[in-house]
Amino acid sequence: MKFSATTEEEPKIDLVPFIDVLLVILIFLMLTTTYSRYTELELTLPVASEDASEPDEPRQVTVTVSRDGRYAVDAHALQSHSAEAVSDALRSAGATPETRLIISADAASAHQSVVTVMDAARRVGLTQITFLAQTGSL
Repeated sequence: MKFSATTEEEPKIDLVPFIDVLLVILIFLMLTTTYSRYTELELTLPVASEDASEPDEPRQVTVTVSRDGRYAVDAHALQSHSAEAVSDALRSAGATPETRLIISADAASAHQSVVTVMDAARRVGLTQITFLAQTGSL
């Protein structure tokens, strides 16, 4: 009878499955990564001058839009609710392309009423439009 001495083998870590898993993760990350491109706007900002003289204020025309869609140009109520009537009223108020239009609309007025005023301003050639807002808490 032969007795052989048993030698214990050292445990081995097989690296091939580990490398396979890392390769799959690397490929997955490469395919699912998104690269963002940031767009930049080139702006030329105005410079404040220390000149004490105030520039001439352009003429202002105020259009008021009521809750029920009625219009008033410089506190003169209009009978019609069309863009043509508003543009005619703006012309009769002396609006020129340099005139600043101030739209004062009721918070409960329909958006279409404000869009109608903006369309009338486009027809007259007004490009400087300001919306009047109420300050303070609600």
